[in-house]
Amino acid sequence: MFFSQAGARPRMWEASPSEHKKWVEVFKACDEENKGYLSREDFKVAVVMLFGYKPSKIEADAVMSSVDPNTSGILLKEFLDIVRKKKEAQLYRNEIRHIFTAFDRHYRGYLTLEDFKKAFKQVAPKLSERIILEVFRALKTRNCSRKIAGGAYPGGCLRLAAPGREVDQDSDGHVSFKDFEYAMNYGQK
Repeated sequence: MFFSQAGARPRMWEASPSEHKKWVEVFKACDEENKGYLSREDFKVAVVMLFGYKPSKIEADAVMSSVDPNTSGILLKEFLDIVRKKKEAQLYRNEIRHIFTAFDRHYRGYLTLEDFKKAFKQVAPKLSERIILEVFRALKTRNCSRKIAGGAYPGGCLRLAAPGREVDQDSDGHVSFKDFEYAMNYGQK
């Protein structure tokens, strides 16, 4: 089904040769003293150059704590792996945004039952309105204790949020992008 494929994490992403070359060049540019590694500050500059934002102290601490303690910083191989993972996460979040936008046709920033009906009519025109309603309710309230038509559990086929956990975290009656992203990410890590 639509969500099953969309909700799955992408396979390990590989950088193109030109992108890989760019990452190596950024590493070398940030390693001004040719130490062979990036310090915490060097790493922050590299992230700004590649992703356009300065990493928070928490992010920098997490990266630095994952580095081999026998080195003084991030080696090229580790840097390339970190950048690849960040790029993968960025692409995955963009996919989630794209799926959300496909449902949010009025660009309101939240999903309604009507949005779901229209989207499902396009991707699964023979799906009954009752099933669409059950899917939307499962997304909003995440009640996995009962089966929907056809004997499937709402979250089982959709791979959404945890059983018994409410996706509509701010309880406003709509599914915001934040709520949708939470649901799509559940169980993916």
